[in-house]
Amino acid sequence: MKKVWITLVSAAMFFMMSGCTQETQNSLSRSIQNWTGTNGVLDIYAGDKLVKRFIKIDKLSTAYGTTDSKPRPYRYGYGYDDKNFNLKKDAGEKKEYFEFSDYSTSYIFYEHN
Repeated sequence: MKKVWITLVSAAMFFMMSGCTQETQNSLSRSIQNWTGTNGVLDIYAGDKLVKRFIKIDKLSTAYGTTDSKPRPYRYGYGYDDKNFNLKKDAGEKKEYFEFSDYSTSYIFYEHN
């Protein structure tokens, strides 16, 4: 029964996605990825120097306006402040909220296995 259900849901998603524009498909793909979560790392640079790193980020979100629903030029999320840049959660490294500008922040966001 479970296999039948998964097959039906997969087929329905395929047919729904085939009628969408590429932009809508990308947006849906990001929603699914955000929902499932990732083990993300956010590296923030000042010039060519790494100055801040957040690890174990499960979702990086784009801010949207409350009244106009338009995307804002910054992103936000929660992650552990990796103070010694070793890609591991050490004692004293706490989960924190962060946000950064799309315009003025040099950053790389990637998944770390």
